Amino acid sequence: MAPIDRCMASVAKLSLAPTVRPSISSTIPRFLAPSLVQTRHASVVKIGRKKQVKKAKPLSKDFKRHKLDKADFPQFTLCEALRILRAYEVGKPPGAVKYEMHVHLKTARNGPVIKSSIRLPNPVQSDWQIAVVCPEGSDIANAAVAAGAKLVGEETLFQAIRDGNITFDRLICHELSEKKLQKAQLGKILGPKGLMPSARMKTVVKDVAKAIRDSAGSSDYREREGAVRMAIGQLAHSPEQLKANIEAVMKKLRAQCAEISEENPKEVHEVILSTTNGPGISLNGKFRNLTEEITPQQLSGPM
Repeated sequence: MAPIDRCMASVAKLSLAPTVRPSISSTIPRFLAPSLVQTRHASVVKIGRKKQVKKAKPLSKDFKRHKLDKADFPQFTLCEALRILRAYEVGKPPGAVKYEMHVHLKTARNGPVIKSSIRLPNPVQSDWQIAVVCPEGSDIANAAVAAGAKLVGEETLFQAIRDGNITFDRLICHELSEKKLQKAQLGKILGPKGLMPSARMKTVVKDVAKAIRDSAGSSDYREREGAVRMAIGQLAHSPEQLKANIEAVMKKLRAQCAEISEENPKEVHEVILSTTNGPGISLNGKFRNLTEEITPQQLSGPM
């Protein structure tokens, strides 16, 4: 037998000898080698601040209106406003430029809406093309044509509207043809254009000839987002003519505001005058100051 010290030395040599591991690449294909070698990494959790979502402020019940006595812009008389606006329209054809009035109201967002029409003392447009829904070949149709209607009838007029041949500016309906107009279901076509007849707008009438005469010089208006906007005159109108139109509209608007119940109060806040190419100018309610050098006569007619 071998001595014990020799056996212990051989065992020590075996334990100190480097271990040879088989290479992965020699026995396993390369495309499978990464799947066997699993490397683990510590998971990193990013701790950040929570995004603070800003809550939208609720809309106020009323439309926001600035205080006129503390406003940072001036207000002008009607003649001063016309002098400024006419300077923006130099060289423009008088008939192509219109004065527009914007009446801002103090009113609730979900309150009743003002909507009507008015016959101005000095019409903005007098060449209206009017069509009448009435029985074809009847005395009503003959009276409408004699009063100046461009188109009259029922089915032929309905078909022209469906085909998109709307060559008129106003549409009046006789009360006998109201049911046929409703059955024709033309509201989707006429409604967006503001042409759908209704008893509220006084376009469903009994006397067609009278309605045509009244409608020839009238202007429609409707409150949108707390304001009433409408054409109030032409550039060729004199300051006196424009004043008469503004006073007529303001009188009717104030009367309509007074008719509304106390639960939904509505009143005039500010009147702004503008032109087709000019800015909006806030009016102070006066016609002319005595210190103004320019006269109303100089603000009349073409430039």
